[in-house]
Order: sequence, then structure tokens, then C-alpha cells
Amino acid sequence: MVQISQLITNLDCEMVGGDQEISGLSYDSRKIKPGELFFAIRGFKTDGHKYIEEAISNGAVAVVVEEIQDLDPATAQILVPDTRAAMGKMAAAYFNYPSRRLRVVGVTGTNGKTTTTYLIKSILEQAGYTVGLIGTVQAMIGSSVIPAQCTTPESVDLQAMLAEMVVHNLDYVVMEVSSHALDLNRTVGLEFDTAVFTNLTQDHLDFHQDFEHYFQAKFKLFAGLMQEQTKAGKVSIVNVDDPYGLKIASRSSAPVYSYGIQQQAQFRACEINVGSRGVKYRLLTPLGDLHLDLNLTGQFNVYNTLAACAAGFAAGAGLSDIKAGLERVGGVPGRFELIDMGQDFAVIIDYAHTPDSLGNILETARGFAKNRVITVFGAGGDRDRSKRPLMGRVTAELSDYVILTADNPRSEDPVQICREIERGILPIMGQKASFGYVIEPSRSKAIEMAIRAAKAGDVVIIAGKGHETYQEFADGKIDFDDRAEARRVLKEL
Repeated sequence: MVQISQLITNLDCEMVGGDQEISGLSYDSRKIKPGELFFAIRGFKTDGHKYIEEAISNGAVAVVVEEIQDLDPATAQILVPDTRAAMGKMAAAYFNYPSRRLRVVGVTGTNGKTTTTYLIKSILEQAGYTVGLIGTVQAMIGSSVIPAQCTTPESVDLQAMLAEMVVHNLDYVVMEVSSHALDLNRTVGLEFDTAVFTNLTQDHLDFHQDFEHYFQAKFKLFAGLMQEQTKAGKVSIVNVDDPYGLKIASRSSAPVYSYGIQQQAQFRACEINVGSRGVKYRLLTPLGDLHLDLNLTGQFNVYNTLAACAAGFAAGAGLSDIKAGLERVGGVPGRFELIDMGQDFAVIIDYAHTPDSLGNILETARGFAKNRVITVFGAGGDRDRSKRPLMGRVTAELSDYVILTADNPRSEDPVQICREIERGILPIMGQKASFGYVIEPSRSKAIEMAIRAAKAGDVVIIAGKGHETYQEFADGKIDFDDRAEARRVLKEL
């Protein structure tokens, strides 16, 4: 139990009603328990202020609001300019600032966040640290694995996870930090030690409006790195092959470790050899050189490992720990995941859902394909529509045969989404005599078509959903797993 006054010490707020003792925090009126405090958040589809009465009827004794409500004086009201920002600060105070008792590594960027966090975790564990993880696939706290609802949880859930990690005596937490989370103040009240930037390519422009706003959201992680300093040794880790990485490096509030392939950087890869099942390269570091033989393939994974190497270096890991930590990672769920049931062609599942990430995985596939590249993909509904023709174009340029299908169409018509992707494919038709494509709205049928069409030496890429085990439609979610569907068809063959 905590007094409200203890949570608002450093908050710009006005309290109406007496101080209250609260037993918990919630932003969902349906899940309020007696004695808890409710945050009335203005969301995209509805306004939490509409559900204050429901929260009180379920037992809330206090509410955080942006407008004073006509309530019984027995219910305390905390008036704030921004409920989301207040929630982050109050959650951190409620859980006794757990990020100050952990070393926190945040990874942001359009692509590569998930794989990079797994790689960093592996290096840190190899160096003897105990490490938690929070990301798109799952959260890992000690021996507990929690399926993820979103890339970066809401601040109350995030601070609760960090507090649990403190209870488990973990040394580090490595987490994905999405641009949505940064813009929506989910990380307010969290003290990062290391911030990692992977890259910036087109995505989420439905939310951020334009590319500059998207960049500014990412940059918040680096701009705020030195604002809270209860711990020493803050560092920014930046991909300087990316023009936005160069901007971050020049503006970062903390010392910068650079990495890249093309530019001169402190952590650099050369002599790169990409194979079908892994990549080898020579790693140049301030500690000396390493020859790496990875179980991950693709040049994009060279970048991910470089970022992880720099993060390991910042944590004090030696070259032997960095090498062992990187080389022991066999794969990440839904990230260039090979489905092998003895067939004479490759089937690969990947989460790629942006023009850049699709281009990366298809270029990698082309590098080892002995025959055709067959690609199955779609685009998410109610999301950035401008990237759809760009995804179509890059896929047509790098594939021999494409099957357009549903991804998570949500409230949109799957066929209409495919037609918008098709606009990027049509200009390529006249340039590639052997190229072909088809629209099949059923993802299950599309995967079956691709696998049944495959011949020896082909590579089938099933992109867009990766680790996800569902599809979202206008009337709700259904169970669906690309990996399970691919195995089903391969077993029938």
C-alpha cells in the first residue's frame, strides 16, 4: 500500500480530495480492483474519462485525469496535463524505481530490434550476467516466459515487469523500444543505460504522419539518456551506415559507440561471406579483431551482431564472451526461420513487413537460391498504406513468383490491400519476362500454393507475420501460425 502523495512528489499536478492509500495502478476500468488508482487515458478510439464511473464502481479510490470530474469527494482526483506521462512517472514511483536497480539496454529502429535484443542477451549471459528481456515476441524474467501483447508494454505493465526482474536479482534487462512507446510516453520514468539504434526506414507513417516525426520519436531515447543519472556509464550505440544514425551520433546526449560496414566505425565488419545457413565475417573492434561464424544469415544480421557486440563491449564483455555469445544464437522465432522437413527446397518464415526488411531478406535468399525465389506476403490493415506499393515493387524486383495474400487485414478488405500492393508490382511486369504473381486472399491457401509450386533448389519466403500465432480481421482474431501451416503442407507432401 502506498500513499498518493508519495507518487506525485515530482509531478506537475493538482490533487483534489484527500490523500489516499492505494493498493495498485490500472489504466483499464474493467480490471480495476478495490483500492486501486485509475488512469483516464485519452486513446485513439476512445477516452478513458468516459470510464471513470465504471472504474469507481469496480473499486477505484483515486483517478488521474486531464479534466476535473464531478465526483464524490471521497474519490481523490489528480489533475495532470498529460495522463500518459503522469502514469509513467507514478508507475516508476509506485514500484520504487526498478530501472535504477538494473542496467537497462534499449534497442530502437525500424528493423532488427528483436534479433539484436536476443544477441545482446546472449553476450551478456556469456559474460556472466543474469539478463531479462522485453520485446515483440515475449518477455523473459528468470525462468518465466510471458507472451508479448505489444513491442513495448504500457508503463504500468513495464514498471511491474522491471520490479519483478529486481526481485529475481537480475543484472540487466534488454528491451525493444518502439517509436509508439516513445511518443506515447510508455518509457517515461525509466532510466536507460545503453541506447541502441539499428536503422530507420519507412514504417508507421499512419501514426507518425511523416518521416521527420518518426525520426524524432526514435531520437527521444538518445536525447533523454543523460537526463536521469542515478547510474554512471551511459552510452549510445549507433549504426553510422544509416544517415539517421549519423544524425543521432551528432546529437546524442551520451558518448557514442559507432558500428557499420561501409563507414569507418569503432565496430566494423569486413570479409563478409553470406551462406544459406549462416554468415562469416571478420569483426574489427577497439579490443582487437575476431573471426565470427554465425548461425544467422544475411547482411542485415551482420548489422544486428555489430550492434550487439558494441552493447556487450559497453557492459565490459571481453572478445571471447562476445564471440561465444554471438555464435551460440541458433535463431530467433519468426526471424529468417528455416522450416526443414527434409524437402529439397527451402521454406523460410520472416517477420519482414516493411519495404526495407523485405528487400533485405529477399536479397539474402537470392544469394543462395539455386533456382527460383517464391514469396508469399501481404500488408497489415489500418496501418501505413503508403508503404504497400513500395513493398510490392521490391518484392517483384527480387522474386520470381509472388502470391499476394492477407496479413492482418483488421477492418480493411484483404483483396483491396492486395490491389494497393499490386500497384508496385505492375511496372515490373514488363521488365521481367519470367516473373508472375497471383492474388489469393486466404493465407492458408497462399502458403499451400507456394509450397506445392516449389521445386528442387527453390526458396519459399513467407513474410510479414513471423512469430505471430494469429490473424486479425474486422470481426476478431483467429488462430494462425505461418510455421504450423508450412509444416502441415510439407508433411502432406
